[in-house]
Parts: sequence; structure tokens; C-alpha cells
Amino acid sequence: MSNKTGIKSNQEVWRRFYKLFTATILVAVHVLLIYLILHYNYNQDFRTRLYLRGHLFVLGIYGVVFVALGRVFGGLLVGDRRNGEVLFSQLFTCLFSNFVFYLIIMMYSFKFPTPVPLLGATGLQIIFSAGWILLSGRMYRKMFKPYQVLLIYDGVAADDFRNKLKTRRDQLQVSDMICASSPIDEIYRKIDEVNTVIIWDVEVSLRNIIFKHCYENSKRIYMAPKISDIILNGSSSIHMFDTPLLLTDGSPLQYEERILKRAMDIVLALILIVLSSPFMILTAIAIKLCDGGPMLYKQVRCTKNNREFEIYKFRSMIVDAEKRGAQLAKEKDDRITPVGKVIRKVRLDELPQLFNVLKGDMSFVGPRPERPEFIAKYVQDMPEFAYRTKVTAGITGYAQLYGKYNTRPYDKLKLDLYYIESYSLWLDLKLIILTAKILFTMESTEGTTETVTAGSSETVTAGEDKSEE
Repeated sequence: MSNKTGIKSNQEVWRRFYKLFTATILVAVHVLLIYLILHYNYNQDFRTRLYLRGHLFVLGIYGVVFVALGRVFGGLLVGDRRNGEVLFSQLFTCLFSNFVFYLIIMMYSFKFPTPVPLLGATGLQIIFSAGWILLSGRMYRKMFKPYQVLLIYDGVAADDFRNKLKTRRDQLQVSDMICASSPIDEIYRKIDEVNTVIIWDVEVSLRNIIFKHCYENSKRIYMAPKISDIILNGSSSIHMFDTPLLLTDGSPLQYEERILKRAMDIVLALILIVLSSPFMILTAIAIKLCDGGPMLYKQVRCTKNNREFEIYKFRSMIVDAEKRGAQLAKEKDDRITPVGKVIRKVRLDELPQLFNVLKGDMSFVGPRPERPEFIAKYVQDMPEFAYRTKVTAGITGYAQLYGKYNTRPYDKLKLDLYYIESYSLWLDLKLIILTAKILFTMESTEGTTETVTAGSSETVTAGEDKSEE
């Protein structure tokens, strides 16, 4: 190992140690505060008082939940994400974990204990988290500089990716870039000068050559996957003859997985319909009083196996909003009613889709259902777009949570296929929990900045599905 590689390895070790240290302190302080109120405020409420083993059992459950939610929301990722994003995620981690703790003490005491001590502890947790995340995040960026990366690109996608990187200058900075069509010796020379390489949209055979050189020289490698890479990501590793094989049968969900997913959809849909029924009634009344038009909006979408169905939404636009053809919503869209602006911001317009889930047209998690005319346009440029219909369409999904309005449709397709090929019940639960966090962010409710019609070529680059009315 060269001296340069050895220095790189030591820096990585210290980066990892620092992240682990900051996360450990966060978890320890939260658990300590929970212990104090458990011992001094809630212990007397229990029919049988808890002592050391009981305390350890409750705190163990709390710690596991806190760490698990911290990983899901990203509340423990100091240094990996912006301080504000980590703090926002930590807030959700704390609130969800403390809710679980309250359920535990409620079961122990067989009553509804006063939440005042827990609310006080939650306040202290949030104050500490804010101070610790801001301090440790600032220290991280002073101690560890952003990775200086070599961008190896092909075609015109490099500028698009460089714009993406500008949003994370605290993590990655392009120090040099080279086209994949350059002489291979020149590419190797530039690779040897850096520790981190991004291989972006490079033809597969050449990409493999470059990748192997990076791997042989212990470089840190980021690589944009092709569609086939993502599909193989969900394959099974088997041993046959005297060589390992990867097996994929084109059926992302097994029979038992489909049963479990459908059962979870039915149970969650029934619970949420009951809980949200007052909001749905008030929303329906507000829409009717606003302009006297219909309360619901129905639109043809496609789900599994390209089967068409009618999606239900509360109407947020004026009647006959698409009399000039199908259009995506845009910022400051004058077709959106006053009530529509409110219900879109708080996602109340999506609530009727719970009935789509109950009917089996949709699932809670899956690729968003597209309109048939939009699918026809997408498939012309991306034949693989049809792969999305291998599973039931969903209310929320990977592309909705990790993509943005300006995310290229091809990248959104990759996100959807990653979900399809990586499906698990835990992944569904994780994405449902993450959706609760996304509901409180404003970015995903924004419209596209351009007016786009189904018949225009821009439809294939516009993105999201706020095209309802």
C-alpha cells in the first residue's frame, strides 16, 4: 500500500470514528433523560415497581427503537448530511421514540400516565440535540475536508451531475473531470492522482475496465448504475456447478410477499380511513362551498400489468382545468382553487386514495401510477419504463421520497426499479415512516416551473405527477 493510500485509510478511520462518537453521545443522552423520568416520575405509577432489570429492559427497547428510527430518518448521520437536515430528522426520531416509550409505560401502569414529565424530557432532548448536532457538525467540517473527486463522464450528462454536486459541496467537490472517450492511459493517470472517483453514465464495457483499475488501487468509487445493474441488485446468489450464479426470474415479489403486502395495505387503509374521516368530511365540505363543483376528482391511471383504474383525489383545481389538454401543475398555477392550495400543502387531496388501496388498485408503497398518455411518451424514449408496472402502483414510493421535481425521469425510473428489486416488508415500513417526515417538508408539493402538456416533448423531462386536474 502506498503512503498516499495509507493516509487515505487513516482519514477514513477517523471519519468513521467521529461519526460513531457523535451518534453514541446522542443516543446516550437521550436514553439517560428517559431513564431519569422513568425512575423518578413514572415508577410509582406502575403496579409493580421497576428496579434495575426492569429499567434496563425498558431502556433497551427505547434504545433499539431510537437507533432504528435514527437510521431510517437520518437523525444520527452527523457529517453525512447538512446540519439542518440532521436536526430535522433527529426531531422526528425523538418524537416517534418517545411515543413508543409512552405506550410502554401506559401498558406497565394500566392507565394513561401524565405526559408532562415526558414532554419536559422531550424538550431537553431537542435542545441538546440542536446544540450537539450544530457543534459536532461544524467540528466535522473543520476536521475533515470534502472529498476531492475525479468525475469520469460520458455524453452530455456531466453538467447535470455537476449541478447536483453543487448542492453537497460540504461532502464532494469535483477537483478534475475527464471524458470517458479520452485515452485510457490518460484516464488512469488522473485516477492515480485522486482518492475518490465518480463514474457517471459510462458505457458498460469501458466502465468495467475503469472500475477494475480503481478497485485495484483502493480508490473510493461512486458509480451510476445501469438498469441491468439495478435489476441484478435484487437477484439471488446461488451456487451451481463450480461457479457462483445470480438468479432473477422477473417476478419481484414472491407469493407470500404479495399476501403480506396486501394484508398490510388493507389493515393500514382501514385504520387511516377511520382516523382521517373527520378531515375528509371537512375537506369535502370546503371544496363544495368554494365553487360548488364536485368534491372528488377521478382520473385514469395505470397500475400493475398496465391495468387502468380511476384514481380518487379531492379536487384542488377549477372544474375543466384540462380543457386545453393534460398538463402538469406549475408554480403559481392559476387553475388551483384557494381551498386547493391549502389541501395540496398539507396533502389532504391525497386522502381518497386510501379507498384505491382498499380496492386493490393501489398499494401504500410502490411506483406512482402514471396516466396512459404519459406512459406512451415515456416508453418511446425509455422502453424500460414499462418495468414499473411489474408491481402495484403506490401512494408513496422510492422515487417520491428520494427524487425531486427536477430529477430526470430516467433517474426516477432507476429509483422505482431499485424499490421493486429490493422489496421487503421492512423496506415498505421504512418508506411509510419516511413519508411521515416528508409530509412536513414543502419541497415535494411544488409544481414544475414550466407548463407541460401530454403532447409535448417536455413531458418526458418534467417529472412528478401533480397533473391531476
